[in-house]
Amino acid sequence: MKDDSIRHFLKSFNILRDSEIDTFIRLLSNKILKKYEYFIQEGQTCNQVAFVLSGSLRSYYTSDKGEEITYCITFPNSLMTAYSSFLTAHPTQENIQAITKTELLIIQKSKFETLSHQNSNWTYFLKTIAEQQYIELEKRIFQLQKSDAKKRYAELVKNQPEFIQKIPLQYLASYLGITQRHLSRIRKDFTF
Repeated sequence: MKDDSIRHFLKSFNILRDSEIDTFIRLLSNKILKKYEYFIQEGQTCNQVAFVLSGSLRSYYTSDKGEEITYCITFPNSLMTAYSSFLTAHPTQENIQAITKTELLIIQKSKFETLSHQNSNWTYFLKTIAEQQYIELEKRIFQLQKSDAKKRYAELVKNQPEFIQKIPLQYLASYLGITQRHLSRIRKDFTF
């Protein structure tokens, strides 16, 4: 059941009471993104947070040379937003696009802010999420700078084996910071 996934995710933080989670779930709306459809595009302002129920998304920006650089892949049971835009209410510089058909649960920023103003547990929850995002970003930077591509790929296979085959090579190579040819050579060493 859809509610079970988000409920389990929220309970895992040991911050929110069941009644608070119930209130949150009532504020959610469902959204389906078709393959290659956008959650948000560069120049838009993000005013919602999504919980990924199924499918996967990629976050990317376009370089000065016109290349799409995938810097984040979001898998099920994760929260996702154009975070800088969500916080600042300024237009985003990123694009968030469905890699596969993706089912989301959406909450509007205004509703999230109302929860936060009414209950300090939500403020603490948001702080915890922000801290986790920072840690993930730092981990990703260290991984790109300290690990070779084979180790980065192995880590992705270990953590997301069921999704790795569904990600187009060009996105996966960009995410790993390598060429598609290099990725093809690395993949030959792995069995699924």
